[in-house]
Amino acid sequence: MNRELTTRAAPLRMRPRVVVPADTRLPRDAPAGTEAVIVGGGVAGVTAAVVLAERGVSVTLLEAASTLGGRLGAWPHTLPDGTEQVVEHGFHAFFRHYYTWRSVLRRIDPELSFLRPVSGYPVISREYPPEQLTGLPGAPPLNLLTLFARSPSLGVRDLLGSRQALAAELLAYDRERTTVLFDAVPASEFLAGLRMSDRALAMLFEAFARSFFAEPAALSSAELIAMFHYYFLGNPEGIAFDAPAADHLTCIWEPLQALLEKRGAEVRTSTSASAIVPADGHRWRVELSDGSTLDTRHLVLAVHPGALRSLLAGSPRAAEVAPRLARKAAALPLAPPFAVTRLWLGSDVAPERPVFNAVSREPTLDSVTVYSRLERPCAEWAARTGGAVLELHSYACSAPDAHTATARMRAELAALWPETRDAPVVHLQQRFEATAPTFPPGGAGTRPTVSGDARGIRVAGDFVDTPFLTGLMERASASGVLAANDVLAEVGAGPEEILSVPQRGLLAGLLPRRSAAWRG
Repeated sequence: MNRELTTRAAPLRMRPRVVVPADTRLPRDAPAGTEAVIVGGGVAGVTAAVVLAERGVSVTLLEAASTLGGRLGAWPHTLPDGTEQVVEHGFHAFFRHYYTWRSVLRRIDPELSFLRPVSGYPVISREYPPEQLTGLPGAPPLNLLTLFARSPSLGVRDLLGSRQALAAELLAYDRERTTVLFDAVPASEFLAGLRMSDRALAMLFEAFARSFFAEPAALSSAELIAMFHYYFLGNPEGIAFDAPAADHLTCIWEPLQALLEKRGAEVRTSTSASAIVPADGHRWRVELSDGSTLDTRHLVLAVHPGALRSLLAGSPRAAEVAPRLARKAAALPLAPPFAVTRLWLGSDVAPERPVFNAVSREPTLDSVTVYSRLERPCAEWAARTGGAVLELHSYACSAPDAHTATARMRAELAALWPETRDAPVVHLQQRFEATAPTFPPGGAGTRPTVSGDARGIRVAGDFVDTPFLTGLMERASASGVLAANDVLAEVGAGPEEILSVPQRGLLAGLLPRRSAAWRG
């Protein structure tokens, strides 16, 4: 086993780990004539396409939408005054420990000059003063001690009154042990079991849990502990992130498409796969929405979980030869819908409002982003009109539709930022869809892996079960590299290196193998 998968996070060892090493003994390039078809042009599919195209593979990339990007996608939009803007699915934080995704982005911008630091990561609430989560040391336990020392939500009473044996589990992440002990436990039960103050739970834990597209009651505690390690206690970079200074289409997807085409890849947007059919010679035939077909030896399915479920359900012959993949796809859970509303307001928000704000304890609203202080086109519109561009996001939305979600989020925002209550709405753009994965209690071991569930098929996406810890955008990108690596391994070429965070917590291996600390 790679030793980097077993070492613990520690103050003197907080550095990126090579979780998939390159192998210089093998050729870098694939043999002439190697080809692959990739279904899905989001982060996972484009990552796989970039790696394979660089290695000489003839890649055909299919994307159902008119532009690449998936949930990170963006598309042109015209405002009532004729202004051309590009809108996105929602704000995404480009965390600095997203080593794989940043490596892909460096192919189009080696210095990542299109990214700008986002100053601050406050959690805001009607109940409590804001909580700032940035500016902490990157190493445990210094980051945790600093948080206790400076946080208004945590005090000596929380430290002494909490269930320290249970809180220690946050520092003891170990994939096997954490899964065994906590996968079946709802995150809400784990958080309640910590016995911290209501303020600490609201401002430090609940908002974090909801950012994974689930109410805490519908999220596995094992996933919560894993993500707490990945983003906080085991993250060498600290909780620091950047965001693009321009829209995603301009600075990410158009350059990546140009890069792929320069490498000889065929990028086909507005083209979806309707079915996959086994073909002779251990090949797969992909039936397309336009009635045409593609045959391939190497198929990568990099679509969102609902689309994978539908694709396999509509491919009965594939299910016969790949029953394990079909079974796992059919069982994939989808998160509740997420709602994204972008508002062009006729007046600005208060100057002290941060660019990005997580929101706690509102029924609908989970985050607010001031795009007119983030992206250049929005800033130009705001400077010209005296207005502001805001984006409201509900990660696990209980509203029945986009209009209701927007109305609820605007009302909740007005209670938090009173200056928005009477601000005229010049224009709004709404999205409401259920395409995100979720990680409910008891779900461990049920998800597709990148390879091994069907011969000739690789699966990539942020819902895939990867052999090392990662999350969100980075999980999508890392799974794309793993899919590409599996194709390369089959044809005798060497793998692409993958970096990640320390894979075990500071206290991993030091707590009892079996624990009932969360009970009672």
